[in-house]
Amino acid sequence: MSEKLPGRQIEISWPDLGITVTADLDDRNPALADALWESLPYQSLQGHALIAGEHLYHVAPIPTLLHTPHTTRIPDRREAPNGTVFCSGLQHLGIKYGTLTEPMPATPVGQIRAADMPALLEAGAAIWDAVYSTKKQIIAEVRRAGEPGGHRIPMLHATNTAASHLIADIVAETEKIWLAPPAELDDLHQGIIPSQAGNFGTVLPTLLFVNGETRPLGYAAYGGLVRAAVQDMPMASLVHMARLLVGVPAEFLGYCGLEKLWAFTQRFLGVLDRLDRDDFYAVTSQMALYINCLGGWNLQLYPWETGDHLRQQDATVGA
Repeated sequence: MSEKLPGRQIEISWPDLGITVTADLDDRNPALADALWESLPYQSLQGHALIAGEHLYHVAPIPTLLHTPHTTRIPDRREAPNGTVFCSGLQHLGIKYGTLTEPMPATPVGQIRAADMPALLEAGAAIWDAVYSTKKQIIAEVRRAGEPGGHRIPMLHATNTAASHLIADIVAETEKIWLAPPAELDDLHQGIIPSQAGNFGTVLPTLLFVNGETRPLGYAAYGGLVRAAVQDMPMASLVHMARLLVGVPAEFLGYCGLEKLWAFTQRFLGVLDRLDRDDFYAVTSQMALYINCLGGWNLQLYPWETGDHLRQQDATVGA
């Protein structure tokens, strides 16, 4: 049985919906709970799972989530109680509010109070409608219970001058797009594509490819490089893996319209051989947060209703 952490209650609020719920942090993953607690308050674009079921998640501006070790892991989050709050190595804060279909391991840090479950269900339905249909941009605010809200993007530091300047520019861009759509993605979703990526004037295939490349670049490539740096992979191997993993997808995304991402990537690759482990960690962590933010906006802006005529069929019918 998990124990509540004394004095560790957080409020998760969606001001646009007029809904606030309270969660008790517990002792199942104290290092993750500490990372969350120390990051508060913050705000983020609220997302909703698109294929996994009744699950809310948003990108949390907490670099250490990428590598903080877990103590307790639920083998199958479908079996977690509704209202379970998770912190993820994908840099997410998630909340299960109903039935899930994806049998994914997960690391819990707390539980929404029972009295707030009806409000959580209401929020879940409204957020699904916003992500899937209306495109209303709903902001989540996470704060210590009873304390003021607020927001900041953490900035890591590097001793190498070029890396330090790169980090400052990445942070400035991340702050600019954290709560407002990136102009490049906004243009792309309106069909403004300077390179004309998309055969015969089409837009939807380009949107699909951009979404499909951005998510693994942030989650797997940069997240993996951060974890490898923390886990003491030799620097020569880190540099080699960075060159293998990040250049090709970033160049493609630049062609599709994400020119700032490609420019940041070129600067990273240009300074890569001069970075020590701490500077490598700082740059890759800052890039991961920036790209995961882009990924969140991709999911918000993508016209999911385009495929509303396609609905799953019962495979047992006629069998």
